[in-house]
Amino acid sequence: MSKNFYITTPIYYPSGKPHMGHAYSSIVADIFARFKRLEGCNVLFLTGTDEHGQKIQKEAEKNNKDPKKFCDEISETFRSLTKILNLTNNDFIRTTEIRHSKSVNEIWKRLIKSGDIYLDKYSGWYSVSDEAYYDKDEIEEQNGKKISKTSGSSVEWVEEESYFFKLSAFQKKLLDHYKKNEDFILPHSRKNEVVKFVEKGLKDLSISRTSFSWGIPVPENKKHVIYVWLDALTNYLSALNFPNTKDEKYKSFWPADVHIIGKDILRFHAVYWPAFLFAANLPLPKKIFGHGWILSNEKKMSKSLGNILDPIQVIKDYGIDQLRYYLIKEVSLGNDGSISMENLKNCINNDLANNYGNLCQRVFSFIKKNCDNKIPARNNLKDGDIKLIENIKENIPKLIDHINKQNLNEYVKMVVNFSFEANKYFNDSEPWALKKKDPKRMHAILHTIVEQIKNISILLNPIMPIATKKVLDTINLSDKEISINNILKDNNLDYNSELKDLNILFKKIENDN
Repeated sequence: MSKNFYITTPIYYPSGKPHMGHAYSSIVADIFARFKRLEGCNVLFLTGTDEHGQKIQKEAEKNNKDPKKFCDEISETFRSLTKILNLTNNDFIRTTEIRHSKSVNEIWKRLIKSGDIYLDKYSGWYSVSDEAYYDKDEIEEQNGKKISKTSGSSVEWVEEESYFFKLSAFQKKLLDHYKKNEDFILPHSRKNEVVKFVEKGLKDLSISRTSFSWGIPVPENKKHVIYVWLDALTNYLSALNFPNTKDEKYKSFWPADVHIIGKDILRFHAVYWPAFLFAANLPLPKKIFGHGWILSNEKKMSKSLGNILDPIQVIKDYGIDQLRYYLIKEVSLGNDGSISMENLKNCINNDLANNYGNLCQRVFSFIKKNCDNKIPARNNLKDGDIKLIENIKENIPKLIDHINKQNLNEYVKMVVNFSFEANKYFNDSEPWALKKKDPKRMHAILHTIVEQIKNISILLNPIMPIATKKVLDTINLSDKEISINNILKDNNLDYNSELKDLNILFKKIENDN
């Protein structure tokens, strides 16, 4: 029986066009979703847009547009990005949808019923850009302006009537949960940050605003709109038809297996979200993974520095598989990672064109010329051949463990190493020298290397779905056969059908000079 697996990206704030950070979160989540499908899991992969709040209202006004129309246009840009990034998301949630407002209203009612909401007056520092409240020790002054130390966004003093959530009442419950569930927040360095923040003491959280109107109205008091983060976080439930907890989708997929987020929104997901769920008497997600920032030439991307990398342009110039592979190989998941176009070119040339791409090209060309374009059957394999094939099979549990622990870089490192070993095996075995003097040995070598290419391609498929699909199509492997189970089976290559043609997988990038 297949296991259910629910993975989410952050829902993106459509106040501007998508950037590399959005692409990175989405690609990472997609790789995990694709791998879980290879394992035979029933996967629900969710992404979407967070469309309420003061920032959106201001941007819409600046563009002389109705907020909903403004959101419709920009949300469509993010929906289009899912196709450009070749994502396999099953759903795309928008916080302006009716199904979402139903969920948010239910959460609000539950928090009222639990006695965790009260009406008072808020006064404090607020960042419209971050839609976040900051304590005095979290802000600093630069050039006469108050800014957040963490995000660098400007903050303003706000005083208004507000509903509050009794966040302070959940301090012990949250700390107990972190302690009992070691991997609830990953990487562990992020968990340590969260624990320290909660241990300092939690203040009650303002969860409504009256100074603007673009949001979901508070039930029974339409003067207030619900705080954008209480609204946004609920999307993970909205997509499961909550509040209908008897719905098959909700029963199958909640609690979520992993929320993939950027480290800048960790507090909302690791402190506020579990506290809201505790108060609403709902199960908590199993894991929250906060990845680092994508840096451009060692610096955080910003308009003022002019170093923002547009993922759509990079894809046009170099290809989506190439970008997906590079981001996963180059950036250590969980840490900040610096990327550059020079490094991307080197990665395409060395890892993809010279290693994996060259291996596939050479082997299939050789079979076409010397074996009537058919894979030789599994006969006369030597110990070294079997050892090479078995090495991948024996490492499948370790690879699955890396994915389950979000050790994506270790996973890629292992698979790339299999590819280097396969190249070495092919070069050292010299099948071209055996055609006349030992054709049986030549056939055994070719069978072994095709088996390796098949298995490596399946393991790389979640990262580079287009290129690997071309390779697997070449050896007549059907979509149903692209699975972890296929790697574990013996002697399951098609020896009777001719290989399909395979064009160059990765063109080498020439240097500009």
